[in-house]
Amino acid sequence: MSSRLSICIFVPVVQIVHSLTQLLSGDGKLSLCDRYHLHILNSVAELKQFVIDNKEKLDCLIIFNDEVSIPLIKEFYDVGLILPVVIIEPDDLDLSRESITIDSEVKLNNDFSGDSHSLEHLYHSAEVRIRLRELGNIISYIDRSIAQFLHLAPSCSILENPQNTSKQIEQKQNFLLLQQRRLAEKLKERLGYLGVYYNRNPNYFYRYLSQTEKQELIEQLSLAYREIILNYFNQESEVNQEIDQFVNQAFFADLSVSQILEIHMELMDEFAQKLKLEGRNEDILLDYRLALIDIIAHLCEMYRRSIPKEELPFEVLFPVD
Repeated sequence: MSSRLSICIFVPVVQIVHSLTQLLSGDGKLSLCDRYHLHILNSVAELKQFVIDNKEKLDCLIIFNDEVSIPLIKEFYDVGLILPVVIIEPDDLDLSRESITIDSEVKLNNDFSGDSHSLEHLYHSAEVRIRLRELGNIISYIDRSIAQFLHLAPSCSILENPQNTSKQIEQKQNFLLLQQRRLAEKLKERLGYLGVYYNRNPNYFYRYLSQTEKQELIEQLSLAYREIILNYFNQESEVNQEIDQFVNQAFFADLSVSQILEIHMELMDEFAQKLKLEGRNEDILLDYRLALIDIIAHLCEMYRRSIPKEELPFEVLFPVD
């Protein structure tokens, strides 16, 4: 797997495309040529075909918020093509070079990308929307779009049309899981977990959520954990992908191991009550400690690898055989 991020650009304004190309290739100042592989597309037909042909290779889509692009990404969504996306808002069309230079002192926009609940989503709830004057920070916004996409839970991303069948919903969720797993593997190869760690959005951390949001997150994780337990010993299931998604969501929410343990114990108590009512032995539930160990091991490894090496103790940096 190539560690270069594959970026698809579909913007109708030549000056913006030129600026994006310079910013993502370093403009002769930054060595970014090994970080991105750019695909610049010029027509709707070309974009449609390219996304369909490369749906499992694209890492981020950059588009313009206009009457052409928005219906197009909604069409992608309807057929289950869910990708990280940065949406450029068309206000303040100042195309002078000074308006889109990199300014490390300017904070990232919070009106769009920092508050995902402030505006109606155009594509999905992990999208990042920026203004043209913030184009100079496009690298950070790409990183943010991917980080938020990895945090995205299937249940909260599927804003369904009533006409969609349960099979169509399941297909979207499965594609999302595959995309998240592929992107996580690519980021681990390119950056290690450390790069992913520093791109986490603190707004999604469990401790910063409102009481209602905390309850919703735990309910989502509990439902996902139930599916993992039910499928854990089924060799034909995709339980590994379910575990990856569960751990990714817990990691990006900065959830503690004790909270995962609490979810496990509550589910085991529920199952134990059902087994007692059926007159069956509840000892079988002990086997599911393996699932708990598996998940905690994955999560602890993500947290461990997210710590800068200089902060790790000597025995971790130089383990003894």
